[in-house]
Amino acid sequence: MKINTLEKYQASYKQGIEEPEIFWQNIANHFDWSQKWNSVCEYDMHEAQFSWFKGGKTNITENCIDRHLKTKSNQTAIIFEPNSPKEVATHITYKNLHQKVCKMANALLSVGIKKGDRVAIYLPMIPELAISVLACARIGAIHSVIFAGFSSSALAARINDSECKIVITADGGFRGNKSIDLKSIVDEALIACPCVQNVLVAERTNTEISMLAKRDIYLKDILSKVSDKHKAEPMDSEDPLFILYTSGSTGKPKGMVHTTGGYMVYTAYTFKNVFAYEPGDVYWCTADIGWITGHSYILYGPLLNGATSIMFEGIPTYPNPGRFWDIVDKFKVNQFYTAPTAIRALAKEPLTYVNKYSLNSLKVIGSVGEPINEEAWQWYHKNIGKETCPVVDTWWQTETGGILISPIPNISPQIPTYATTPLPGVQPVLMDDNGDEIKELEGEGRLCIKSPWPSIARTIWGDHKRYKETYFTAYPGYYFTGDGALRNREGMYRITGRVDDVIIVSGHNLGTAPIEDAINEHPEIAESAIVGFPHEIKGKALYGFVTLKTPVEDTEKLKEAINKLISSKIGPIAKLDKIQFTNGLPKTRSGKIMRRILRKIAEGNAGDLGDISTLLNPEVVEHIKNGSEY
Repeated sequence: MKINTLEKYQASYKQGIEEPEIFWQNIANHFDWSQKWNSVCEYDMHEAQFSWFKGGKTNITENCIDRHLKTKSNQTAIIFEPNSPKEVATHITYKNLHQKVCKMANALLSVGIKKGDRVAIYLPMIPELAISVLACARIGAIHSVIFAGFSSSALAARINDSECKIVITADGGFRGNKSIDLKSIVDEALIACPCVQNVLVAERTNTEISMLAKRDIYLKDILSKVSDKHKAEPMDSEDPLFILYTSGSTGKPKGMVHTTGGYMVYTAYTFKNVFAYEPGDVYWCTADIGWITGHSYILYGPLLNGATSIMFEGIPTYPNPGRFWDIVDKFKVNQFYTAPTAIRALAKEPLTYVNKYSLNSLKVIGSVGEPINEEAWQWYHKNIGKETCPVVDTWWQTETGGILISPIPNISPQIPTYATTPLPGVQPVLMDDNGDEIKELEGEGRLCIKSPWPSIARTIWGDHKRYKETYFTAYPGYYFTGDGALRNREGMYRITGRVDDVIIVSGHNLGTAPIEDAINEHPEIAESAIVGFPHEIKGKALYGFVTLKTPVEDTEKLKEAINKLISSKIGPIAKLDKIQFTNGLPKTRSGKIMRRILRKIAEGNAGDLGDISTLLNPEVVEHIKNGSEY
């Protein structure tokens, strides 16, 4: 499984393309299966139908935990580092983890959860989050982790879409110097969620909360009554493992479905190779398990490799901007994986926050969530990697399940801002404006993938038609990523950003349509359009162009009300950095808002708007360019 030379990468890549069934079968053979598969891969790119290791049976938690017990029973599997540095870290061994996951599995069974049921998990980054995820997988329930920063209405929409029978939450959570009342958010959400039968509540903040009789149960009470022995449920390779929601450019969030066998094989393989993990290493990904990065590279990928993985509850700047580097030295972290947003924020702070730490345990440093700019890359490479650690600038998506394009440490050439080369088994291509594949080595276009890989999402929960239309109709026979990219003469890829109406803000994919829908609910507002603009910390921030029904006197108060509305409907992560009130929005004669024009104005490129004479209302553009409001 391990790529350790350039020749090995080249041979693996060649076999992954020319003999994909043999290549992936050899990797899958490293895992425990209760029944071998009938076929390695069957697919139809036009119909968006995929199966990997069909007929094979396994349970991912047996491969994450049970198979390590003979040799790694007393090794730390998860290190929980609390929000406050004054609180002692928790080390959970593989033996401990096995007991805790079995107990949680039995707790879920005791309240009637069974194979195929959906379980919503709305927890802060505490051990119960990891344990709940693994317990669901162990009994064959489908986990749906919902980031504990979403509002009650966003939470309710996700619970209802997949008809979750149960919610696992906490009394609250800590984030920096704040504490968040998670239970009241759940209570508000569940007013509109008739499918939920029980709420299991972990205690973290130990604050007084409302507990609804018969529905709500403290987790400690139910765990005290169940055994720590449980035999894992055999799962078909194509049985759903989890649903994870991602923002769409239109309509409701998309519940991406990932299945058991292919996801297991791919995340394990990519973790081992992208991070050059060796036995005994300590690995840390700073993401939240509420996102795909946390699923694949805090939990499943590391545990499948018998690794030690850190879960961090806090934020990079609390109690000071040296917190990340303090944790790296404290646990002698070898692989460190974070987002460009965090890198840019910490780069703005005095270097004294970095220089007081040695960071000499680091062997690989990584970037995830969005394309990294060169200034941030160079700062990261110089000050954190000490110019000796390879930087793995990874590209992938919720839909892909695992990393598709990335350097291999100490093997692939490094070019700042380039994700570089595809991993074995992955065939990226660039498509031009006519929908044709760009055959020349050097070019720029829309990034597509030519053939499936084991962890490709299988569908959108309850809506395969939407899945097919979103990803497989723009370029028939290809998976369309929604990203633009360029390829240099060496065949290296650089991701240039989204080409649809999804904006990546601080690593979070935010669809513009749900934000606009929230704004338009305000009684003073006629319509709105959201675009992204460059931000030195977030990468992109949100700019709202808002048309009022009638003029208002206190526009500042209205701006506050708009952001409050967005926070309540979606969450604070979707608030607008800039709001401009206009007397109209530029539209085509068919009534479509010309976001291209608004994007250029927001970016400060109002002098290069192209031909606007064909617009329905070209006079509006001048009004907006001048920054005029009512």
